[in-house]
Amino acid sequence: MKVLLINGSPHREGNTFIALNEVARTLEAEGVEAEIVSIGTKPIPGCIGCWQCAQTGSCAFNDDLYLLIREKLATADALIVGSPVYFAGPNGSLCALLDRLFVSCVDRLAYKPAAAVVVCRRGGASAAFDRLNKYFMITNMPVVSSKYWNSVHGRTPGEASQDGEGLQTMRVLGRNMARVLKSGLLATENIPEAEPRIMTSFIR
Repeated sequence: MKVLLINGSPHREGNTFIALNEVARTLEAEGVEAEIVSIGTKPIPGCIGCWQCAQTGSCAFNDDLYLLIREKLATADALIVGSPVYFAGPNGSLCALLDRLFVSCVDRLAYKPAAAVVVCRRGGASAAFDRLNKYFMITNMPVVSSKYWNSVHGRTPGEASQDGEGLQTMRVLGRNMARVLKSGLLATENIPEAEPRIMTSFIR
């Protein structure tokens, strides 16, 4: 069993990493492999709605970060996405990447348990948390919960390590994710048969 954690912060070992690392350490203690991948600081193309992925199965840009995470999603059993909060939302670079992944990699995402983690100085965590969860909820991904909304507080580097309640929330999330994975309830052989997709246009 393996969980892929995406660090959506430009700071490889900043406060978002501290939060995700607490989850990862808990997963490892529960016997579940965990890998954190950081998106870094390089520009990330956003989706341009070309729909090439519908024909080829892969994004037209095929940048290194996209290809790396696409490859790792193929073998991951679950996904956790972490982001700092910018103007009450996730990092724009992270969203640019997720927009492309969640259009072109549905077959590598659907029915895998998922969770979001957000880190803020003071406010905006709930709005950012909501935005990230929408990716999972439109892709048939069961959302794993914790004892509180998955937010940790901290502004300057390292401050997140002082948020005792936030880090406890991360540990509970890790244990809950491990429990879901070990239960086997989400194994591929238990996936329900999909109905033919219906897409309604409201333009008359």
